[in-house]
Amino acid sequence: MAKTKDKVYDAAENVKPYVERAMNDEKLRDDVMSAFATARELYNELIGPRGAVTLATRVATDDEIREKLKAAVDDLRSAADRLQGKRSHSGRNATLLIAGIALGIFFNPVTGPEARKWVRDVVGGGEDEFGGDFPSANGGAAT
Repeated sequence: MAKTKDKVYDAAENVKPYVERAMNDEKLRDDVMSAFATARELYNELIGPRGAVTLATRVATDDEIREKLKAAVDDLRSAADRLQGKRSHSGRNATLLIAGIALGIFFNPVTGPEARKWVRDVVGGGEDEFGGDFPSANGGAAT
């Protein structure tokens, strides 16, 4: 069985890249500090001689408190993603979606020939430079 000292060293080695990134990443520090400030503000606003039910009711009904909680959670989530090195894939995902839709239109037996003809007319000026039409899916000349 591993000694406690070895476990501590292993844990420190696992945490080291995250600590280094946190020390060097300005955006990460800003996200953590913003989340901390929002959480502290919420805490000060909610704490007092209130019971748990009163506190829960206030959180459930007060839009401003819910917005602050959402902002704190978003900041913490952003900091965690940044710390783990995750990047947004929204641009890639949008490109893949558009490419998939275009492929579906161009290779659909119903819309494909018309869509390909329209693109050929727009891009190629309407005429084939080789003097013929592209063959359609059924083997004949496209119209």
